[in-house]
Amino acid sequence: MRRPLLAASLALVAALLVVSSAPAAGESPAPSAVIADVGYRPDVRPLSLLLPRGVRIAGVNVGGLQTDTAVTFVRASVAQPLVLVLAGRYIRVSPADLGMIAYAQSAVRRALAASPGHRVELEVRVPGVGVRRFVDRLAAGYDRAAKPRRLAMRNFRPVLTAGVTGQRIKRSAAVAAITRALTANDRRAVKVPVLTVVPAVLKVSDTSLIVIRRATNSLELFRGVKLVRRFGVATGQVAYPTPLGSFNIVVKQRDPTWTPPDSPWAKGEKVMPPGPDNPLGTRWMGLSEPLVGIHGTPNNASIGYSRSHGCIRMHIPDAEWLFEQVEVGTKVLIVPV
Repeated sequence: MRRPLLAASLALVAALLVVSSAPAAGESPAPSAVIADVGYRPDVRPLSLLLPRGVRIAGVNVGGLQTDTAVTFVRASVAQPLVLVLAGRYIRVSPADLGMIAYAQSAVRRALAASPGHRVELEVRVPGVGVRRFVDRLAAGYDRAAKPRRLAMRNFRPVLTAGVTGQRIKRSAAVAAITRALTANDRRAVKVPVLTVVPAVLKVSDTSLIVIRRATNSLELFRGVKLVRRFGVATGQVAYPTPLGSFNIVVKQRDPTWTPPDSPWAKGEKVMPPGPDNPLGTRWMGLSEPLVGIHGTPNNASIGYSRSHGCIRMHIPDAEWLFEQVEVGTKVLIVPV
């Protein structure tokens, strides 16, 4: 008999303890969640942690949400990629790759105390170095230098090439536009500002060019693409051919002194001072090819033939005229035709 009575007594005591621990009518259970920077206990969602109705954080409607859910929503919103438009291409970039940090928990804590319908600012940090590095990478693949029009040879005649317009990203403006979009949590497409670079104007009419044609023993002076004058000249004989290629005038001399070169054909010759018998005539225009130049000659009979030792001979009056028309640096093209 004692054991059944003891069991009944224990059951009655347990029931009384349950009744005494229950809250009185109208009372609410004591909240056990703790608000902290690290988040909220997911198994406890007390009514006191619901955000006021209509509250927005960085454009995200978090009204009526639990605080931890609101943090998740805000973080998802700011993590959306930013879309950039560059030269008709759409480029998606993650804010995290730009180094952006958004303080969502801090904004949600402030939203708890906000009035219904209030807009709460989201603190965002966008390190400038990350955005600048990204823009620099974009520019490396986009920027293109402008190329001016220039003189070129086509079929052994000078032609004027078309200039090339350049382009480059306005780096400072691009960094500012991207930073503004991230800070405002604005995910509308951002057009990357670019600059068109107009090529420099080349005054081809002032550019001189000499073309020497070995096959016809002629010299042509061009201003830009316009032929100014054509002369008969003497070029190198078979044993001492005038070299082919592109050269420049590197020296100009009036009344030059001729010094015999170190070559078998000049063995025994002596230095010749200026005068009517000087092999160089009265003008010397030396080329960037050693021992080769354009000069006058007292031997008029050689003009029109391949009779020189590599130089380009002209009638003395023609050489004097040409001397006044060109400068040091003038390009000289010697072609086979």
